[in-house]
Amino acid sequence: MEQVRAIRRELPRVGGRKLLKMLGAFFEKTGIRMGRNRFFDLLRRHGLLVPVKRKGTRTTFPGGDRSEHLLPSATITDPNQAVVADITYIDTEEGFWYLALVTDLYSRKIIGWDLSNSLSLEGAYRAMERALTHIRKGNGTTKGMIHHSDHGSQYTSWAYLALLKQAGIRSSMGAVGNAYDNAVAERVNGILKLEFLLDHRFPTARSAQQAVANAIFLYNTRRPHLSLDYATPAEVYARQQTAGKAAVAEPQAKAPTPSRGGAVGPDVRQPLTGASFRVFWAPAALPATLAFPLETTHV
Repeated sequence: MEQVRAIRRELPRVGGRKLLKMLGAFFEKTGIRMGRNRFFDLLRRHGLLVPVKRKGTRTTFPGGDRSEHLLPSATITDPNQAVVADITYIDTEEGFWYLALVTDLYSRKIIGWDLSNSLSLEGAYRAMERALTHIRKGNGTTKGMIHHSDHGSQYTSWAYLALLKQAGIRSSMGAVGNAYDNAVAERVNGILKLEFLLDHRFPTARSAQQAVANAIFLYNTRRPHLSLDYATPAEVYARQQTAGKAAVAEPQAKAPTPSRGGAVGPDVRQPLTGASFRVFWAPAALPATLAFPLETTHV
Protein backbone atom coordinates (compact mmCIF):
# COMPACT_ATOMS: atom_id res chain seq x y z
CA MET A 1 0.00 0.00 0.00
CA GLU A 2 2.93 2.34 0.56
CA GLN A 3 4.04 1.72 -3.03
CA VAL A 4 0.51 2.24 -4.34
CA ARG A 5 0.13 5.53 -2.47
CA ALA A 6 3.52 6.72 -3.77
CA ILE A 7 2.37 6.12 -7.36
CA ARG A 8 -1.04 7.66 -6.68
CA ARG A 9 0.56 10.87 -5.40
CA GLU A 10 1.69 11.49 -8.97
CA LEU A 11 -1.08 9.64 -10.84
CA PRO A 12 -4.06 10.05 -8.49
CA ARG A 13 -6.52 7.76 -10.27
CA VAL A 14 -4.38 5.37 -12.26
CA GLY A 15 -6.29 2.10 -12.62
CA GLY A 16 -5.64 -1.18 -10.81
CA ARG A 17 -4.29 -3.11 -13.82
CA LYS A 18 -1.73 -0.40 -14.53
CA LEU A 19 -0.78 -0.27 -10.84
CA LEU A 20 -0.20 -4.00 -10.86
CA LYS A 21 2.03 -3.69 -13.93
CA MET A 22 3.96 -0.74 -12.47
CA LEU A 23 4.58 -2.70 -9.25
CA GLY A 24 6.05 -5.67 -11.13
CA ALA A 25 9.69 -4.80 -10.39
CA PHE A 26 8.88 -4.14 -6.71
CA PHE A 27 7.09 -7.49 -6.39
CA GLU A 28 10.02 -9.31 -7.97
CA LYS A 29 12.53 -7.57 -5.72
CA THR A 30 10.58 -8.26 -2.53
CA GLY A 31 9.37 -11.74 -3.46
CA ILE A 32 5.70 -10.78 -3.28
CA ARG A 33 3.38 -12.98 -5.35
CA MET A 34 -0.04 -11.48 -6.02
CA GLY A 35 -2.57 -11.99 -8.79
CA ARG A 36 -5.00 -9.44 -10.16
CA ASN A 37 -8.04 -10.52 -8.11
CA ARG A 38 -6.16 -10.49 -4.82
CA PHE A 39 -4.60 -7.13 -5.68
CA PHE A 40 -8.01 -5.62 -6.47
CA ASP A 41 -9.41 -7.01 -3.21
CA LEU A 42 -6.56 -5.31 -1.36
CA LEU A 43 -7.26 -1.99 -3.09
CA ARG A 44 -10.96 -2.36 -2.27
CA ARG A 45 -10.30 -2.99 1.44
CA HIS A 46 -8.19 0.17 1.61
CA GLY A 47 -10.67 2.29 -0.35
CA LEU A 48 -8.28 2.73 -3.27
CA LEU A 49 -10.41 1.60 -6.21
CA VAL A 50 -11.00 4.33 -8.79
CA PRO A 51 -14.45 5.96 -8.37
CA VAL A 52 -16.96 6.10 -11.23
CA LYS A 53 -16.84 9.33 -13.22
CA ARG A 54 -20.00 11.43 -13.19
CA LYS A 55 -21.69 12.52 -16.41
CA GLY A 56 -20.33 15.73 -17.97
CA THR A 57 -21.87 18.65 -19.84
CA ARG A 58 -22.35 19.21 -23.55
CA THR A 59 -19.52 20.78 -25.59
CA THR A 60 -20.48 19.77 -29.16
CA PHE A 61 -22.84 21.91 -31.24
CA PRO A 62 -23.19 20.68 -34.84
CA GLY A 63 -21.83 22.70 -37.74
CA GLY A 64 -22.74 22.54 -41.41
CA ASP A 65 -19.64 21.75 -43.49
CA ARG A 66 -19.00 18.09 -42.63
CA SER A 67 -16.35 15.69 -43.94
CA GLU A 68 -16.50 11.96 -44.60
CA HIS A 69 -15.21 9.42 -42.07
CA LEU A 70 -11.70 8.46 -43.29
CA LEU A 71 -10.46 6.30 -40.42
CA PRO A 72 -12.26 3.02 -41.25
CA SER A 73 -10.26 2.75 -44.49
CA ALA A 74 -6.98 4.01 -42.99
CA THR A 75 -3.97 2.00 -41.80
CA ILE A 76 -1.90 3.94 -39.27
CA THR A 77 1.67 2.68 -38.78
CA ASP A 78 3.49 5.72 -37.36
CA PRO A 79 3.04 8.99 -35.47
CA ASN A 80 1.93 12.07 -37.42
CA GLN A 81 -0.27 10.06 -39.79
CA ALA A 82 -3.52 10.86 -38.00
CA VAL A 83 -4.63 13.07 -35.11
CA VAL A 84 -7.93 13.22 -33.22
CA ALA A 85 -9.37 16.42 -31.79
CA ASP A 86 -12.02 17.17 -29.21
CA ILE A 87 -13.12 19.73 -26.61
CA THR A 88 -14.07 19.17 -22.97
CA TYR A 89 -15.08 21.54 -20.20
CA ILE A 90 -13.21 22.51 -17.02
CA ASP A 91 -15.30 23.81 -14.12
CA THR A 92 -14.05 26.78 -12.05
CA GLU A 93 -15.53 29.22 -9.54
CA GLU A 94 -15.05 31.84 -12.28
CA GLY A 95 -17.17 29.89 -14.77
CA PHE A 96 -16.60 27.14 -17.33
CA TRP A 97 -13.38 27.00 -19.35
CA TYR A 98 -12.94 24.77 -22.37
CA LEU A 99 -9.98 22.51 -23.05
CA ALA A 100 -9.28 21.81 -26.73
CA LEU A 101 -7.01 18.81 -27.35
CA VAL A 102 -5.20 17.39 -30.37
CA THR A 103 -3.87 13.85 -29.86
CA ASP A 104 -1.62 11.78 -32.12
CA LEU A 105 -3.67 8.69 -32.91
CA TYR A 106 -0.84 6.15 -33.13
CA SER A 107 1.05 7.06 -29.95
CA ARG A 108 -1.88 8.62 -28.00
CA LYS A 109 0.38 11.60 -27.21
CA ILE A 110 -1.30 14.98 -26.71
CA ILE A 111 0.57 17.26 -29.12
CA GLY A 112 -1.59 20.39 -28.97
CA TRP A 113 -3.92 21.98 -26.44
CA ASP A 114 -5.54 25.26 -25.44
CA LEU A 115 -7.64 26.37 -22.47
CA SER A 116 -10.14 29.08 -23.37
CA ASN A 117 -13.13 30.77 -21.75
CA SER A 118 -15.19 30.33 -24.91
CA LEU A 119 -16.51 27.46 -27.02
CA SER A 120 -15.95 29.50 -30.18
CA LEU A 121 -13.49 28.62 -32.93
CA GLU A 122 -10.30 30.11 -31.54
CA GLY A 123 -9.49 27.60 -28.77
CA ALA A 124 -9.64 24.63 -31.15
CA TYR A 125 -7.73 26.65 -33.78
CA ARG A 126 -4.90 27.51 -31.39
CA ALA A 127 -4.66 23.89 -30.18
CA MET A 128 -4.23 22.74 -33.78
CA GLU A 129 -1.65 25.44 -34.47
CA ARG A 130 0.35 24.18 -31.50
CA ALA A 131 0.08 20.61 -32.77
CA LEU A 132 1.43 21.71 -36.15
CA THR A 133 4.31 23.52 -34.44
CA HIS A 134 5.07 20.42 -32.37
CA ILE A 135 5.21 18.20 -35.46
CA ARG A 136 7.38 20.60 -37.42
CA LYS A 137 9.84 21.11 -34.57
CA GLY A 138 10.39 17.35 -34.65
CA ASN A 139 11.01 17.54 -38.42
CA GLY A 140 7.76 15.71 -39.05
CA THR A 141 5.46 16.22 -42.02
CA THR A 142 1.72 16.85 -42.09
CA LYS A 143 1.16 16.16 -45.79
CA GLY A 144 -1.55 13.54 -46.15
CA MET A 145 -2.29 13.43 -42.41
CA ILE A 146 -5.85 12.70 -41.29
CA HIS A 147 -7.50 15.05 -38.80
CA HIS A 148 -10.49 13.32 -37.18
CA SER A 149 -13.05 15.09 -35.00
CA ASP A 150 -16.74 15.29 -34.27
CA HIS A 151 -18.92 17.60 -36.37
CA GLY A 152 -18.77 20.49 -33.90
CA SER A 153 -19.01 23.99 -35.34
CA GLN A 154 -15.36 24.69 -34.44
CA TYR A 155 -14.12 21.87 -36.70
CA THR A 156 -16.56 22.56 -39.56
CA SER A 157 -15.75 26.29 -39.74
CA TRP A 158 -14.12 27.53 -42.93
CA ALA A 159 -11.16 28.98 -40.99
CA TYR A 160 -10.33 25.67 -39.29
CA LEU A 161 -10.72 23.67 -42.50
CA ALA A 162 -8.51 26.22 -44.29
CA LEU A 163 -5.81 25.69 -41.64
CA LEU A 164 -5.91 21.94 -42.28
CA LYS A 165 -5.88 22.35 -46.05
CA GLN A 166 -2.90 24.70 -45.90
CA ALA A 167 -0.94 22.04 -43.97
CA GLY A 168 -1.94 19.29 -46.43
CA ILE A 169 -4.19 17.60 -43.85
CA ARG A 170 -7.39 15.72 -44.74
CA SER A 171 -10.46 16.37 -42.59
CA SER A 172 -12.42 13.39 -41.25
CA MET A 173 -15.57 13.40 -39.13
CA GLY A 174 -17.77 10.76 -37.55
CA ALA A 175 -21.51 10.30 -37.81
CA VAL A 176 -23.83 12.74 -36.09
CA GLY A 177 -24.50 11.74 -32.48
CA ASN A 178 -22.07 8.78 -32.48
CA ALA A 179 -19.39 9.29 -29.81
CA TYR A 180 -17.77 5.96 -30.74
CA ASP A 181 -16.65 7.47 -34.05
CA ASN A 182 -14.22 9.63 -32.05
CA ALA A 183 -13.54 7.07 -29.32
CA VAL A 184 -9.81 7.76 -28.84
CA ALA A 185 -10.37 11.48 -28.29
CA GLU A 186 -13.24 10.74 -25.89
CA ARG A 187 -11.01 8.28 -24.05
CA VAL A 188 -8.26 10.90 -23.64
CA ASN A 189 -10.82 13.33 -22.20
CA GLY A 190 -11.99 10.65 -19.78
CA ILE A 191 -8.46 9.82 -18.62
CA LEU A 192 -7.65 13.47 -17.91
CA LYS A 193 -10.91 13.94 -16.00
CA LEU A 194 -10.99 10.64 -14.11
CA GLU A 195 -7.33 9.91 -13.40
CA PHE A 196 -5.86 13.40 -13.17
CA LEU A 197 -8.73 15.06 -11.24
CA LEU A 198 -9.70 17.57 -13.93
CA ASP A 199 -13.34 16.81 -13.08
CA HIS A 200 -12.92 18.86 -9.88
CA ARG A 201 -14.18 22.42 -9.54
CA PHE A 202 -11.18 24.76 -9.41
CA PRO A 203 -11.16 28.04 -7.44
CA THR A 204 -9.67 30.11 -10.28
CA ALA A 205 -8.90 29.84 -13.98
CA ARG A 206 -5.21 30.08 -13.11
CA SER A 207 -5.39 27.03 -10.84
CA ALA A 208 -7.26 25.16 -13.57
CA GLN A 209 -4.52 26.12 -16.03
CA GLN A 210 -1.83 24.74 -13.74
CA ALA A 211 -3.78 21.52 -13.19
CA VAL A 212 -4.30 21.02 -16.94
CA ALA A 213 -0.62 21.62 -17.72
CA ASN A 214 0.42 19.18 -15.01
CA ALA A 215 -2.12 16.55 -16.12
CA ILE A 216 -1.01 16.67 -19.75
CA PHE A 217 2.66 16.41 -18.78
CA LEU A 218 2.00 13.37 -16.60
CA TYR A 219 -0.36 11.80 -19.17
CA ASN A 220 2.29 12.08 -21.89
CA THR A 221 5.35 11.08 -19.88
CA ARG A 222 4.36 9.05 -16.81
CA ARG A 223 1.11 7.16 -17.34
CA PRO A 224 1.50 3.67 -18.88
CA HIS A 225 -1.14 2.84 -21.50
CA LEU A 226 -2.62 -0.62 -21.87
CA SER A 227 -3.06 -0.03 -25.62
CA LEU A 228 0.67 0.80 -25.86
CA ASP A 229 1.81 -2.34 -24.07
CA TYR A 230 2.24 -0.26 -20.89
CA ALA A 231 4.57 2.27 -22.50
CA THR A 232 3.92 6.02 -22.27
CA PRO A 233 2.72 8.10 -25.24
CA ALA A 234 5.95 10.12 -25.26
CA GLU A 235 8.03 6.93 -25.47
CA VAL A 236 6.03 5.49 -28.36
CA TYR A 237 5.93 8.82 -30.23
CA ALA A 238 9.71 9.25 -29.98
CA ARG A 239 10.67 5.61 -30.65
CA GLN A 240 8.35 5.14 -33.59
CA GLN A 241 9.53 8.40 -35.18
CA THR A 242 13.08 7.11 -34.90
CA ALA A 243 12.06 3.75 -36.33
CA GLY A 244 10.33 5.46 -39.23
CA LYS A 245 13.42 7.54 -40.07
CA ALA A 246 15.60 4.44 -39.91
CA ALA A 247 13.26 2.63 -42.31
CA VAL A 248 13.59 5.50 -44.79
CA ALA A 249 17.39 5.49 -44.45
CA GLU A 250 17.55 1.69 -44.96
CA PRO A 251 14.95 0.78 -47.60
CA GLN A 252 16.18 -2.82 -47.76
CA ALA A 253 15.35 -3.44 -44.09
CA LYS A 254 12.62 -5.95 -43.37
CA ALA A 255 9.17 -4.40 -43.38
CA PRO A 256 7.13 -4.59 -40.16
CA THR A 257 4.71 -7.48 -39.96
CA PRO A 258 1.11 -6.29 -40.38
CA SER A 259 -1.17 -6.86 -37.41
CA ARG A 260 -4.87 -6.71 -36.83
CA GLY A 261 -4.46 -3.29 -35.16
CA GLY A 262 -5.31 -2.10 -31.66
CA ALA A 263 -2.46 -2.83 -29.22
CA VAL A 264 0.81 -1.07 -29.93
CA GLY A 265 4.12 -1.74 -28.22
CA PRO A 266 6.94 0.79 -27.81
CA ASP A 267 9.40 -1.27 -29.86
CA VAL A 268 7.10 -2.91 -32.40
CA ARG A 269 5.52 -1.09 -35.34
CA GLN A 270 1.99 -2.43 -35.60
CA PRO A 271 -0.54 -0.83 -37.93
CA LEU A 272 -3.89 0.38 -36.69
CA THR A 273 -6.46 -0.63 -39.27
CA GLY A 274 -9.90 0.80 -39.85
CA ALA A 275 -11.49 -1.94 -37.72
CA SER A 276 -9.55 -0.62 -34.72
CA PHE A 277 -11.43 2.67 -34.65
CA ARG A 278 -14.88 1.49 -33.56
CA VAL A 279 -13.67 1.59 -30.16
CA PHE A 280 -17.52 30.99 -39.04
CA TRP A 281 -15.71 33.93 -39.34
CA ALA A 282 -12.84 34.43 -36.96
CA PRO A 283 -13.38 37.61 -34.90
CA ALA A 284 -10.61 40.18 -34.76
CA ALA A 285 -10.31 39.95 -30.97
CA LEU A 286 -9.51 36.50 -29.57
CA PRO A 287 -10.99 35.40 -26.23
CA ALA A 288 -8.79 34.85 -23.21
CA THR A 289 -6.53 31.82 -23.45
CA LEU A 290 -4.35 29.84 -21.08
CA ALA A 291 -1.59 27.59 -22.32
CA PHE A 292 1.82 26.12 -21.37
CA PRO A 293 4.56 24.46 -23.44
CA LEU A 294 3.81 20.78 -24.02
CA GLU A 295 7.15 19.28 -23.12
CA THR A 296 8.65 21.42 -20.37
CA THR A 297 5.89 22.31 -17.96
CA HIS A 298 5.36 20.30 -14.78
CA VAL A 299 3.57 22.49 -12.25
